[in-house]
Amino acid sequence: MNTDNEELVFDESEAIRFILNFIPEEDKKNLTEDDIQYVLDVIYDYYDSEGLIEDDNETADEASIDEEKMFDYIRNAVKKDKMNINDEQIQLILEGEFEYGVSIGIYEEE
Repeated sequence: MNTDNEELVFDESEAIRFILNFIPEEDKKNLTEDDIQYVLDVIYDYYDSEGLIEDDNETADEASIDEEKMFDYIRNAVKKDKMNINDEQIQLILEGEFEYGVSIGIYEEE
């Protein structure tokens, strides 16, 4: 994650547009903005449950995210909430969310 002191803002509407543009056209037809919003909300819930979000609603400067654990968390939430989102779609949304974060400086490429 970015360690600069400048304030970085994750804009959900912008993120959803970015992710929709990131996802290949053939995969886009089965995903809605609401599906992407749902997964973004679950990602945020995961970060919160893992203590990766500080009290002031900013993410920690340096955090190690277990991607497999996060994927399983999202998959379980999708199943529990009976969302029509498959594993491949979850992965595409996660990749798009990461790329959006890189584009605004929240995440750094490994």
